[in-house]
Amino acid sequence: MARAASRKRGMAKDTKRRGKKKTSILSAEHIEYVDYKDVDLLKRFMSDRAKIRGRRVNGNDVQQQRLVSRAIKNAREMGLLPYTSRVTTQRRSRQERSDSGRDDTERRPRDDAERRDRDDTERRPPEDRGERDTTAASTEGGEE
Repeated sequence: MARAASRKRGMAKDTKRRGKKKTSILSAEHIEYVDYKDVDLLKRFMSDRAKIRGRRVNGNDVQQQRLVSRAIKNAREMGLLPYTSRVTTQRRSRQERSDSGRDDTERRPRDDAERRDRDDTERRPPEDRGERDTTAASTEGGEE
């Protein structure tokens, strides 16, 4: 009774998507013993970053996967295989990084006159700039 109730609530049992069963390299090539010195064979069970690929990816059964992973670990210990393999990317220079957000137009340098005007405006008190000093106004209003 519990089975019938659980099927009604959940999905039907056979509606899961199943892919094609992968065949193992070991069984396809009739390899019975996985030797840690056979580096070419072991590299086929590793990713480009030198990680051991999973059983589902390789198509190995549980026993084969144990043998392969043990052989890879022994080969790493002996120095025949790397623990990690770095994938390097070309670094960009600072100039290229700063230009990546901009369009291709060249940035023009400021004139000395523009720089002087900007500096003078910043040095003047707020009243002369045409701005109102908000800090002075707020303290005066509080005193009344």
